[in-house]
Amino acid sequence: MKQYDLVIIGGGPAGMAAAIAAYDEGVSDILIIERDKELGGILNQCIHNGFGLHTFKEELTGPEYAARFAQQVYERGIAFKLNTMVMDISEQKVVTAMNAHDGMFEVQAKAVVLAMGCRERSRGALNIPGYRPAGIYSAGTAQRLVNMEGFMPGKEVVILGSGDIGLIMARRMTLEGAKVKVVAELMPYSGGLKRNIVQCLNDFDIPLKLSHTVVDIEGKERVEAVTIAQVGADRKPIPGTEERYTCDTLLLSCGLLPENELSRTAGVELSPVTSGPVVNESLETSVEGIFACGNVLHVHDLVDYVSQEAAVAGRHAAEYIKADAMEKSSGKTIQIEGEGGVRYTVPGFIRPDCMDENLTVRFRVGNVYQNCSIVTYFDDREIARRKRPVMAPGEMEQIILQKKQLQNDVSRVKIVIEPNS
Repeated sequence: MKQYDLVIIGGGPAGMAAAIAAYDEGVSDILIIERDKELGGILNQCIHNGFGLHTFKEELTGPEYAARFAQQVYERGIAFKLNTMVMDISEQKVVTAMNAHDGMFEVQAKAVVLAMGCRERSRGALNIPGYRPAGIYSAGTAQRLVNMEGFMPGKEVVILGSGDIGLIMARRMTLEGAKVKVVAELMPYSGGLKRNIVQCLNDFDIPLKLSHTVVDIEGKERVEAVTIAQVGADRKPIPGTEERYTCDTLLLSCGLLPENELSRTAGVELSPVTSGPVVNESLETSVEGIFACGNVLHVHDLVDYVSQEAAVAGRHAAEYIKADAMEKSSGKTIQIEGEGGVRYTVPGFIRPDCMDENLTVRFRVGNVYQNCSIVTYFDDREIARRKRPVMAPGEMEQIILQKKQLQNDVSRVKIVIEPNS
């Protein structure tokens, strides 16, 4: 069995950033395993701009952003295997994978970084009534067909869900000559970034109907029409509010789920809120030596944040590999809790002895909040308060914790959304 210091599962922006950071930290015996035919992950099909403003201080397309990281991987001579599917990860960090060249093989790692990304919620998970005709696609599948395969899914389109991919595909389909009739969103707020609502819907006069869902799909061979209806506070359709749209295509953009089947087989504890691993300040999971970053940890809105987070995971994985057993152990643990609308935090707990001087804690809120503040408490003592005019579930929030503040006798950190007085 071949041995590596560090094995990274996934060659997208998270996997590449983690590999580069680990290499620069002094660990060069690295293997990236990627199931696609090239590095870059989902960015290869995201041909729109808006990437890289934080990382490179300029606006790039998805492929351009991915290419910059891939170039750094090539320059460092980091090993990678493409068209390779990981089948299993054991708690002993034995990675089982297969491809056409090597067949089934195993590698032993000293540390593993999980960077598998996320997947779209399927129609089967949405319980939409109606037939099962051709013409129903997830928004990401349609994006790949249009941008990479050169195939146009349809000409008259209804989109269910207002996640960022759905919003971007509303614009993309319109630019390719299709007519996007409506975007229906079950929740009373959009799941995407505000800038995407403006640039992808408002600029093209595409209607967004909040608190609406699909109640019927017509057509046996191909989608012929879709009926949407308004929903009440219980998210059930309100009789008499039905609207019928003739169309040949229905795109689903109803949320993303971290791709954590491998994490589960490795014995990693998963969060019931994010469906991603529970991690500490080093982005280490409940299994020692297995780290997680990017959309497999929690779904991000900006790839720049994915790269920043992955660099932290890669650096800490390298430190773990270089440390001896005594250095790996640590002292007290402090829980981070979210209240008053904070759905989750990443990380979920911190070890002050092991954290960097500054630690970014990211989280999402569970509703739309206006004229309120993000308040940080150490136990019951207020440490920081930052006013926010508006917060929405589609946009990630963050606070910065300082190591020197946590050296005192702190047993828990609370992040709370409070209305401004």
